[in-house]
Amino acid sequence: MREISRRSLLQGAAASLASAQERIIDPHVHVWKHDPRFPFAQGARVPERDATPETLLGLMKANGVSKTVIIQVIHYRYDNAYLASVLKQYPGTFLGVCRVDPLNPAAPDHLSELTAQGFRGVRISPSGDASGDLMPPLWKRCGALKVPMTVLAPITRMPDVGVLLEKMPDLTVVIDHMADCPIDRPAELEKLIALERYPNVFVKISHTWSISKQPYPWLDAQGYVKRLHQAFGPQRLMWATDWPIIEDRSTYFRALSVVRDEMHFLNAEDLRWMLCKTVERVWQFPA
Repeated sequence: MREISRRSLLQGAAASLASAQERIIDPHVHVWKHDPRFPFAQGARVPERDATPETLLGLMKANGVSKTVIIQVIHYRYDNAYLASVLKQYPGTFLGVCRVDPLNPAAPDHLSELTAQGFRGVRISPSGDASGDLMPPLWKRCGALKVPMTVLAPITRMPDVGVLLEKMPDLTVVIDHMADCPIDRPAELEKLIALERYPNVFVKISHTWSISKQPYPWLDAQGYVKRLHQAFGPQRLMWATDWPIIEDRSTYFRALSVVRDEMHFLNAEDLRWMLCKTVERVWQFPA
């Protein structure tokens, strides 16, 4: 009972922080719903539970989070219709990042169509070896449309990202989840840190809970965040929950509290950037 009371107190403090100071924006969540109007992709391994925007809105309210970027979940693969319906239902609260088929030569045109519908960027998730094409034409189209390229890829692919950025240094690129650098291979993080020289590269520090081999507050993974903070600065780092995926290991609340309350090397200005202002550099929400 004492733990529940403490959690409620901290959640209330989070809401007060958001209203009294800076708003908090979560730049990485997923939604899905078992609904015949929006069929899942063939062969998709979909959890029995739904992850609806209504559930998400309840968590946001409880934790003082005002806006959210929804990333197209892999369960629908390249059919973005369900996410499009959510964005239409809740304008101003959510922005959406789509997926397009990386093997389809028409993918850049599909991105243009989705951007015209209101999507604000695309996510790619190439495989860990060089056979996973990073699709230079799609990157070029992102540049022309002035929308961010969001990359979910292992740490081994970061040099390949650098090669493309040499040709397109002005493109905004967001690296998801610290490139999921294994906690027992700390030297590999330098492959992500090497992208610091490109001023429009941003990093989500969103998987401390996933890569850590320790209990909350995942101090071993916090060491990676500290190194990224020293390299990129808070203006290019952003927190994120990765809800509802985080619920396999932890909670929405802890995804926020680990950054806001447990990363003691961050000062108040760092937190203003990493909880909100950095996200707003990449995704502009309505006022």
